[in-house]
Amino acid sequence: MKAQLSIAGIVITCLTTLFLSVQPKYAVAQIDTIRVKDHRLNTATLKPGLRQYLVYFQNAKNPKVLRFWFWLRDTKIETRNGEKVFATTQHWYGGDTISYRTGYSVNRVKDFSPVYHTETIGGKVGAYNWDADKIKGADTVALNTKKDFALNFTEPNFNWNQDIETFEMMPLAAGKTFAINFYDAGYGKPEYIIYKVTGSEVISTLDNQKVDCWKLFNETENKGTRYTQTFWISKKGHEFIKEEDSFPGGYRYKVKMPGAAVDLLPRFAGK
Repeated sequence: MKAQLSIAGIVITCLTTLFLSVQPKYAVAQIDTIRVKDHRLNTATLKPGLRQYLVYFQNAKNPKVLRFWFWLRDTKIETRNGEKVFATTQHWYGGDTISYRTGYSVNRVKDFSPVYHTETIGGKVGAYNWDADKIKGADTVALNTKKDFALNFTEPNFNWNQDIETFEMMPLAAGKTFAINFYDAGYGKPEYIIYKVTGSEVISTLDNQKVDCWKLFNETENKGTRYTQTFWISKKGHEFIKEEDSFPGGYRYKVKMPGAAVDLLPRFAGK
């Protein structure tokens, strides 16, 4: 899942107006900047395992219709070139084969800095080798449509495709505002995206259990159009529980499924 609403056909480019409009003294006091070099993410809270999410859309023009996706995100800790890494595999299932997409991301355990990212969308592969100062198309990956892609960075950044995992590692607290240096591989340039802790809420989960969550909020205006995202992250377990997004004409919701949800992948094996 990317933080922007690209899956709804909307590409959101978050502006850095907030940084430019506030006084420097205020910005230093109020905004916590999440950069790779500062090791602000607590990678110990990112627990390996399979996470599954029901993603569904409401459209004001079709009030009797919902569109659904089902996401699987499986994170493992592995060793790559003698270094501990998180390896996250994603599968997104929709209502037809065109909707199906996959992703695979590798990040260092020590600071969650990206090492490698690939995704297949509409049957087209985009694969990248990711370094602190640049990202380049992986020329050893067969049929890579991004093999000639290259972009230099002025500083290291985080993989925006892994916003869910990033939020689970953030030092959330009341009144906090964060600026995260995110990059969506193959598109545009890295940006500092603003997320605010707007409060907390106790929500009900399976068996009517009550979970106290931080509410993390992002608001974007692009060409006069407003987009919002709200994420509920549990205070105790640092668990991404749900998300609600609004965009012109509709809403997108994302809810984490309970552990009893069936792992679909073995049933598709070999097909």
